[in-house]
Amino acid sequence: MDSATIPLDGNSAAGLFSEVFSVDLTVARATCAHCDAEGELGTLKMWAVEMGAVLRCPACGDVVLRLTSTPNAVWLDATGARSIAIPRA
Repeated sequence: MDSATIPLDGNSAAGLFSEVFSVDLTVARATCAHCDAEGELGTLKMWAVEMGAVLRCPACGDVVLRLTSTPNAVWLDATGARSIAIPRA
């Protein structure tokens, strides 16, 4: 089995997040747009693939975030999150 079939926790996305954000996003709180479950991004289930990462809600399994890095940009799709609260330092 590889990382595309074994879910990691959202803390595994910290390196990808740090390419864009200066704060630790694993402690940010997201609300799932599908089931309204709320929790830290670090508690999401992450599937890492060659193209990036897919982070799913641990309660319902729906996609909350997609994150990928290309030579020209880092792409973040948060359409599965109703909201994301990033704590101030």
